[in-house]
Amino acid sequence: MSDLEAPLVRPKRKKVWVDYFVQFRWIIVIFVVLPISFTLYFLTYLGDVRSEWKSYKQRQKEHDENVKKIVKRLEERNPSKDGLVCTARKPWIAVGMRNVDYKRARHFEVDLSAFRNILEINQERMIAKCEPLVNMGQITRATVPLNLALAVVAELDDLTVGGLINGYGIEGSSHLYGLFSDTVVAYEIVLAGGRVVRATKDNEYSDLFYAIPWSQGTLGLLVSAEIKLIPIKEYMKLTYTPVRGSVKELGKAYINSFAPQFGEENSEEIPDFVETMIYNPHEGVCMTGKYASKEEAKRKGNTINSVGWWFKPWFYQHAQTALTKGEFVEYIPTREYYHRHTRCLYWEGKLILPFADQWWFRYSLGWLMPPKVSLLKATQGEAIRNYYHEMHVIQDMLVPLYKVPDALEWVDREMEVYPLWLCPHRLYKLPYKTMVYPEPGFEQQCRQGDTPYAQMYTDVGVYYAPGPVLRGEVFDGSDAVRRMESWLIENHGFQPQYAVSELNEKNFWRMFDAGLYEQCRNKYGAVGTFMSVYYKCKKGKKTEKEVQEAENAQVEAPYADTD
Repeated sequence: MSDLEAPLVRPKRKKVWVDYFVQFRWIIVIFVVLPISFTLYFLTYLGDVRSEWKSYKQRQKEHDENVKKIVKRLEERNPSKDGLVCTARKPWIAVGMRNVDYKRARHFEVDLSAFRNILEINQERMIAKCEPLVNMGQITRATVPLNLALAVVAELDDLTVGGLINGYGIEGSSHLYGLFSDTVVAYEIVLAGGRVVRATKDNEYSDLFYAIPWSQGTLGLLVSAEIKLIPIKEYMKLTYTPVRGSVKELGKAYINSFAPQFGEENSEEIPDFVETMIYNPHEGVCMTGKYASKEEAKRKGNTINSVGWWFKPWFYQHAQTALTKGEFVEYIPTREYYHRHTRCLYWEGKLILPFADQWWFRYSLGWLMPPKVSLLKATQGEAIRNYYHEMHVIQDMLVPLYKVPDALEWVDREMEVYPLWLCPHRLYKLPYKTMVYPEPGFEQQCRQGDTPYAQMYTDVGVYYAPGPVLRGEVFDGSDAVRRMESWLIENHGFQPQYAVSELNEKNFWRMFDAGLYEQCRNKYGAVGTFMSVYYKCKKGKKTEKEVQEAENAQVEAPYADTD
């Protein structure tokens, strides 16, 4: 269907009490969520400072003691009555949008809350060794003053190393380095039987090393990771380029903004950072960044924009000004650029606090932003949660780069969600076929952006209320997500599992490959001890029967493709 055709026509929807609660939820956010969020952010910061005062030797000693506690806890588990193993983290604390329904059934908790320290910044090996609850704000505070950074720094401060590894993590540098998990050098894992192993790509646990990403902590408990560091400079030179045309033309302009021809990965013209925001079916802004020195940024005539100040316009709205004033260039302090979407939670902040982007709010209360996602979840009951699942979309569609125009057309027709976020990433051809993998034979097609060893993909971020909801029309969110998942399966795309999924088990393993994952679950004793990844991601509260079936699971994978 052409992107010029009219969207689907839907009847008007009758308002219910939940609509009014959501409309005035900003009252709770301002007087409850924001003050508590600010307090928690401050206390977390003090904890990080306290940790930084300790020597790496002391932090490692505490780490080793905490690992022994985890091992002892696993040894205390009685498989016949204690349930499947998961962390003791409260369901609402996770940044992801799914309900963590598996924790509402019988389970055996292991407390990992002490694992929040940076264990080492090794400038010789260019490695940061981190515990799983280290977040992005914490790691950039430690590395950026050294002119170092993780190769992939996810934008939101609260995203943790463990979540980005076990789940999914991306940033504007992923077109060079892949997903967050692709930058990990080694994992320290506590296996089901309490054995502690160090998995790398070339040791005896190499299969486990490649199976950990996307496994949602269902192969073992991650207690530390060694992650690649890269040298950086003090500023990001950012170019904002407006693009106009049909939805498909916007997609093609995005591809041309950064992607070289097949195999030309060493081109000097390839930017260090890439992202594009599509504001409506006919307009978008492509952004490309290059690291720049302090001396370059402060040359006469250059514009420096410290976007991290609380009173500054929200980043996505600032970028949108390129549509009226044309292409422009500015220099942003590097750490502030990394976290440019934190204060407004991309553009979700506009729905949470409709007036928070206004100048008077930014200057008076902007320093309280953002509200913690965990507190937003904690202050919504079952009815509100279900409302958001039906009337709101927070999904990422990972699609091959050449299919981005088709994906944009599909989202415009089926969901009408704007703005959209586009961020490219490499999907590597690995020694093992992992849960997510490139299209077979992609290297023979010689497409733009691809190399012989990696296929270029793009995250199409769909975050906001759909057009029909904003117009007061009927919208079935669950059905829309099911159609999106079907489209992804048909187009060799993937759905990150932090989001609400409607996949049944058969379709889950059509989207993802089960071969290596199930092989490692069997080999390392995870079956019957840790939940399966589908069990964790499945929507809805688990019944006692489902719990028992998972506990008594046999060493087999009915939907696994092991070819």
